[in-house]
Amino acid sequence: MAMKNVYFLSDAHLGSRAIAHRRTQERRLVNFLDSIKDKASAVYLLGDMFDFWYEFKYVVPKGFTRFLGKLSELTDRGVEVHFFTGNHDLWCGDYLEEECGVIIHRQPLTTEIFGKEFFLSHGDGLGDPDRGFKLLRAIFHSKTLQRLFSALHPRWSINLGLEWAKHSRLKRENGKEPDYMGEDKEPLVRFSKEYLKTHPNINYFIYGHRHIVLDLMLSRTVRLMVLGDWITEFSYAVFDGENMFLEQYIEGDTVV
Repeated sequence: MAMKNVYFLSDAHLGSRAIAHRRTQERRLVNFLDSIKDKASAVYLLGDMFDFWYEFKYVVPKGFTRFLGKLSELTDRGVEVHFFTGNHDLWCGDYLEEECGVIIHRQPLTTEIFGKEFFLSHGDGLGDPDRGFKLLRAIFHSKTLQRLFSALHPRWSINLGLEWAKHSRLKRENGKEPDYMGEDKEPLVRFSKEYLKTHPNINYFIYGHRHIVLDLMLSRTVRLMVLGDWITEFSYAVFDGENMFLEQYIEGDTVV
């Protein structure tokens, strides 16, 4: 029996009010997941799949039914779906686990896949010297502030979250992240090189967060990938047990 592939993707920001084509975007993501359902042993979603996701005890944000249904279909078929929380969808409770069967990861994960060692993370906060972002991240992770936010009615709190996320994207030039800054300045590259000093067995570092497509050899045996996004790039990585490919999904094309 042929070995099945493992897929990695991130940063769809589903529901973003800054994305004019968001219904088409979700459908394209669902079509991709449908096209790999017979080829995949596992799918790793490395964060910010939602532009804003906040679970209340009895309420989750409306929408995303096609995406959530496809995740449920994949897990029902025995495909492992790993969902990493990003900086936009870190407020996950147990809904996605219980209703869709995904495996939630709230921290970076080191795991072995087909005999290779992988370091997997959304990437926010790793190697980033920006004090403002660190402060914001600490606020978002505060349990006290999360309890206070949960006390708001979803009518206001979810709208507030979506508007904040929209503002966060639109304040960037052309709504995009900065271009690749080079090995010496790119926080995820700097972090990975430092991490390798104490964890020399890592073969692959895979990240989201930056919205750039990057495939970089750190050494003869170590490779770093940043997965791009599912807003403009529609990019993903696939590992077949021997080779890793960084691909772009074009509807109608044959998928590896």
